[in-house]
Amino acid sequence: MLEDAILEKEKRPDTKPVNELTDGFHLLIDAFKANGLNTIYGVPGIPITDFGRLAQASGMRVFSFRHEQHAGNAAAIAGYLTKKPGLCLTVSAPGFLNGLTALANATTNCFPMILISGSSEREIVDLQQGDYEEMDQLAIAKPLCKAAFRILRAEDIGIGVARAIRAAVSGRPGGVYLDLPAKLFGQVIDAQEGARSIVTIVDPAPSQLPAPHSVKRAIDLLKSAKRPLIILGKGASYVQADELIRSFVEKSGIPYLPMSMAKGLLPDDHPQSAGAARSLVLKESDVVIMVGARLNWLLSHGKGKSWGAPGSKRFIQIDIEPREMDSNVEIAAPLVGDIASCISALLEAMGGNWQPPSSDWIQAIAQKRETNLARMATKLQSNVVEPMDFHTALGVLKKIMKEQPETMLINEGANTLDFARSIIDIYKPRKRLDVGTWGIMGIGMGAAVAAAVETGNRVLAVEGDSAFGFSGMEVETICRYNLPVCIVVFNNNGIYRGTDVNPTGGPEVAPTVFVKDARYDIMMQAFGGIGVLAHTRDDLSKAVNEALESGKPTLINAVIDENAGTESGRIGNLNPQSIVTKT
Repeated sequence: MLEDAILEKEKRPDTKPVNELTDGFHLLIDAFKANGLNTIYGVPGIPITDFGRLAQASGMRVFSFRHEQHAGNAAAIAGYLTKKPGLCLTVSAPGFLNGLTALANATTNCFPMILISGSSEREIVDLQQGDYEEMDQLAIAKPLCKAAFRILRAEDIGIGVARAIRAAVSGRPGGVYLDLPAKLFGQVIDAQEGARSIVTIVDPAPSQLPAPHSVKRAIDLLKSAKRPLIILGKGASYVQADELIRSFVEKSGIPYLPMSMAKGLLPDDHPQSAGAARSLVLKESDVVIMVGARLNWLLSHGKGKSWGAPGSKRFIQIDIEPREMDSNVEIAAPLVGDIASCISALLEAMGGNWQPPSSDWIQAIAQKRETNLARMATKLQSNVVEPMDFHTALGVLKKIMKEQPETMLINEGANTLDFARSIIDIYKPRKRLDVGTWGIMGIGMGAAVAAAVETGNRVLAVEGDSAFGFSGMEVETICRYNLPVCIVVFNNNGIYRGTDVNPTGGPEVAPTVFVKDARYDIMMQAFGGIGVLAHTRDDLSKAVNEALESGKPTLINAVIDENAGTESGRIGNLNPQSIVTKT
């Protein structure tokens, strides 16, 4: 027995056991997972390649793109759809700058997103000693996002991630930049200490109740209105208080106008929808309540001819950001607070004997709506066979979206975007995703990936040929992950139209003209997806229905008359044209 004990002792080392260790890679993963962030969109490379591998090994979903801007657009849309910050992971310097466009767009649109970029070491950057991809990324990011942080110590990763998440989702949501120098990932600390450093956020986006006197002021103004109007913005869609907002609209009896990404909060065929009478209600209304919408360029800043006579409107605005009030016009009744709390307070204050608007106002809107819808129906049912125009093609997609309302619609372009906004009806919340407040091109494929990943639904991406060109290489990403995305490219051979000519008669084509009859469908086939060339309404209908039924990555090259389309879509007034003629 004694000999056995001696032998056993000899097997054991005399030194004390070494504590388990962890490092920056694993602490960052733990911090995200502790706060329910389990999906990353990005592009791998130095110094974050191993982080992507380890994140995937830990059970996180990691989607690798071909360009950081599109990964960022995916993260931004993920934030919009989930109310949790979407994560975008990039390499340093050029990769960071590529992602920064998406971060700025997310901030402008109030989408919660965190851009995470590896970076050079501070001691080299600060002395400008010429490190690999050297750049002071934090300084560059700060003016373009809601908040920006740098983490230098592994023990600060937990609190740094917590600050980034809270900044992204609290108050008015937006983009946050998180700078992670390369050496941070490899820093090693005690695993127990690391576990204690992880922060699980409590109530990251707390409710903000409106002041009772503000609610009373708004209700009194609504009661005085003869021609009231509700405008629903994408902020109203983001909050996911769908039943509450529907109750308010229906109890009030007030007509509503949805902005493009708010379409579907109430179905577009709802009797109170004024979408098809937009010009009338903007011009003739006397009291307008803005719910998650801003009086920016999309609403002509609340003034001008489209809003009727100066001083003819009084505005109620619901916004969580008090500085938004009076940004363009006087707001008679500001309601500062989160949308759900403000709508709840308004519903309670309305009581049980609320009087709907006058029948004259309701009937005038109904008459205008029916007239415009009948006119539109004629255009959509035109007998054009080949080539299609925008109305012919969009009429097909309008019918498909009505039959399959769970489908996620992505939409960008000039004419393709502008016509689709008014033609394609949406019946459920957060089913339409488009360019939003900035109106930028290139969101399409990133948004399509995120819509498929975050919802699991089929996706229909309706793209102008110019817009598709910004992110078209991401069709490989869609094919690689076998996502249920059907892309329809409206191909009219150019920007706006394909008919411009070089006025000098030289060999170079006009700046707005693309390769004639380009075969985007063959591009899709190159990556293993399904490519279809559609010349007619029947071709398009058959191809889209088959794609949505199969769930296979599909691109449909919809040939549109190159003479169709107008300069700059419906915002030609923003595109100055020279009146000087040189001889």
